[in-house]
Amino acid sequence: MHVDGPEGDPSPGRGSQAGKSAKDVCFDLLAARPRTKEELRQALRRKGFDEDTRETILGKLDNAGLIDDAAFAELWVRSRHAHQGLARNALVAELKRKGVDGSVAAQAAGEVDREAEEERARELVRKRLRSMTTLDEQTVTRRLLGMLARKGYPQGLAYSVIRDELRDAGAESTLLDDVTTD
Repeated sequence: MHVDGPEGDPSPGRGSQAGKSAKDVCFDLLAARPRTKEELRQALRRKGFDEDTRETILGKLDNAGLIDDAAFAELWVRSRHAHQGLARNALVAELKRKGVDGSVAAQAAGEVDREAEEERARELVRKRLRSMTTLDEQTVTRRLLGMLARKGYPQGLAYSVIRDELRDAGAESTLLDDVTTD
């Protein structure tokens, strides 16, 4: 733990050294990827920096515009929805775990509208269906529901998407069967 001077009294040399070290830790973390204020606070706490040093450095970084939880949340939502297929509920939960205020998280997740969420669920189901051709419909449905639930999709939407995609996949396979038997 960083302690400034004898008995915790701040001495100019050691206090500024702790501040420089804390700033270096934050810059290293921010160079890897954007971070929330809370993520940086936790990292500094783990490294043993005292509360005054942590809050001073975080305040300076915030004032300089290097920490912006709202911008982080928007970027996180776009990335995790596009690449991981996460629904709004899961995105809000992840952002809250990262220390983003609930209202900021909800606003950022609100960028994903119902239609985009449904289309992403359909893409996930179609992709997963390709590897489930040998399974019975009940097993397929159960596994697809589990996958969508883990990604935060509402149950009603999940059932609807799976039902439609199974119907479409069945229609396609029936059409293929008709073509091959002719």
